[in-house]
Amino acid sequence: MSDTLTKLHDVFRDVFNDDELTIHRGTAAEDVDGWDSLQHVALVVNVENAFGVKFTSREVAGLKNVGGLVDLIDQKRS
Repeated sequence: MSDTLTKLHDVFRDVFNDDELTIHRGTAAEDVDGWDSLQHVALVVNVENAFGVKFTSREVAGLKNVGGLVDLIDQKRS
């Protein structure tokens, strides 16, 4: 598991208040209980804060799964 995915795991668990939540690159919104539009906004804000990055609306709208988010974070941080 990449460092980004490992750290992202903690963010997801915090946002969704679920210490047992497990994510992988293929995880999508429909795979996580409670991942609705409101939680999506909270997730994006928490990810931005945790990784020190900022996403555009277009970037967020283009994300299909956790793998895309990991790649976007890594791209922003390099």
